[in-house]
Amino acid sequence: MESKSTVIITGSSSGIGLQAAKVLAQTGQWFVMMACRDLAKAQQAAQTVGIPQDSYAILQLDLATLAGVRQFVQDFRKSGRTLDALVCNAAIYTPTAQEPRRTVDGFELSVGTNHLGHFLLSQLLLADLQQAAAPRLVFIGTVTHNPKELGGSIPPRPHLGDLSGLEAGFKAPHTMIDGKAYNPVKAYKDSKVCNLLTMREFHRRYHASHGITFNALYPGCVATSGLFRESPRLFRQLFPVFQRYITKGFVSEAAAGQRVAAVVADAAYNQSGVYWSWGNRQKKDGKSFIKEVSSEASDDDKAKRLWELSAGLVGLS
Repeated sequence: MESKSTVIITGSSSGIGLQAAKVLAQTGQWFVMMACRDLAKAQQAAQTVGIPQDSYAILQLDLATLAGVRQFVQDFRKSGRTLDALVCNAAIYTPTAQEPRRTVDGFELSVGTNHLGHFLLSQLLLADLQQAAAPRLVFIGTVTHNPKELGGSIPPRPHLGDLSGLEAGFKAPHTMIDGKAYNPVKAYKDSKVCNLLTMREFHRRYHASHGITFNALYPGCVATSGLFRESPRLFRQLFPVFQRYITKGFVSEAAAGQRVAAVVADAAYNQSGVYWSWGNRQKKDGKSFIKEVSSEASDDDKAKRLWELSAGLVGLS
């Protein structure tokens, strides 16, 4: 087996996941396992952006089915590759949904995919990461997780409440983590709070014993992202203009991909348990810094309870 390091990037057939895959593969030091739902789309995307043929493979991963996550882990292990880094990038956002959509297992789709799917994937691959020399597990964050920031202050604000929706099994009629009425925008924001709580709890439980660096990053506002594909057309047209010229927060998919790749590979990002940011309005020096997470995302008791409930929901003891 070659000496390249291996990284799994979920949702790498488009957007920042694809761009990060390209950056890492083109270094010649990384082999990228593109973990995607649509294999044909991923193959086309890899060829279009020029990822070297000997530097990637595509494996099917549907985070909206727990059996699919388990199958992906089996398929990856059959490849015989070691695992040096895992990037939990894929996300679903359904802002115009009138009724809750469900995963195969019956969970609300955004939390079921963005949080529970990644939670199970990360847990199952922990043993693989532990074998690497300097392993990293990276979650993609968002400014909208934090009500103390402008981007996160716009209602509906994320709030996991007492986790009663999860405690009740998170299947119909339950659609929200806090047990309240369905709101698709809040469901997405809640799922991203869960990503940060999960990252911090991973760090607390396993950094010292496993030697894995657990962190997250907000790569900037990628206003052209396919994440917004279900947003109203006018929003999709105006949002990039607004971010580019009004807030000055606009970041290209390519630049965001470079930032994700840096957090995966650069020695400067070897601190565990932290949330990296480049600021909501891009600083001219373009340098990253450690950003404080929201009050809720830094609640250690909530992190532990979320972990326990999530483990039960995905079938881990």
